[in-house]
Amino acid sequence: MRFSLALLPLLLAGCATSQHDPRPSARLHAETFGPKRGADVRTLIVVLHGDAAPNHYGFAKAAAGAIPDAAAIAILRPGYADETGRRSPGDSGAAGDNYTPDRIAAVGDAIQALHARYPRAQTIVVGDAGGAAVAANLAGVRPSLISGMVLVGCPCTLSEWRQQMQASPATTASLDPLKTAGGIQPSLRAAVLVGADDKITPVAFSRAYAEALTLRGVATDYRILPGRGHELLDDPEVLAATQRLAAALPRKG
Repeated sequence: MRFSLALLPLLLAGCATSQHDPRPSARLHAETFGPKRGADVRTLIVVLHGDAAPNHYGFAKAAAGAIPDAAAIAILRPGYADETGRRSPGDSGAAGDNYTPDRIAAVGDAIQALHARYPRAQTIVVGDAGGAAVAANLAGVRPSLISGMVLVGCPCTLSEWRQQMQASPATTASLDPLKTAGGIQPSLRAAVLVGADDKITPVAFSRAYAEALTLRGVATDYRILPGRGHELLDDPEVLAATQRLAAALPRKG
């Protein structure tokens, strides 16, 4: 089952004044797959797309169908629009430099609101590319929000990634996942996947971050996928990693 939540946190709270709320997080567009009754959901999967055109609805649908008692929420990050024209408010910023505290807070607030709708669920965030950087930063700066994360093709060592992409040397307010990793709770569970032939976010960036998680005591499922490139979100290995992580998390209540 699929339904839209165009005004995510306010709709969840039953507020009728969404158009007057200035917070971007109050209006992030989301597509929901899975049970309508929040009390039936034991695993909440939040899917964050990359910096290019959003392509995360298919994975969300597959995850909701493959994981028992799961709902999957595909969120449009601030300033992004999907191919049908549905849009989240705000400024998407420059690709690779839009992992700023305000954008991360907007996504975090949306996830926080989902906790009220799904009170019995453990929360897993699946992030693709730039969405993986957002997920990793959230785990570091708001560690109570999520119980697990699946990072796919992550630019998780931001300064090195920017050098590789020959990005402008101008300073950026974006948070570097490798630097925010110190705030991650050891109880978090993580999966980090990268294609062996990924030219956009090469293996070294994921490896360094996976090593940082391990040093924090985080149980980390780190995998290099042979013959794969950067477009990994719909790869069966990503869904399998999400299933394993969901099965490993203890149930609430």
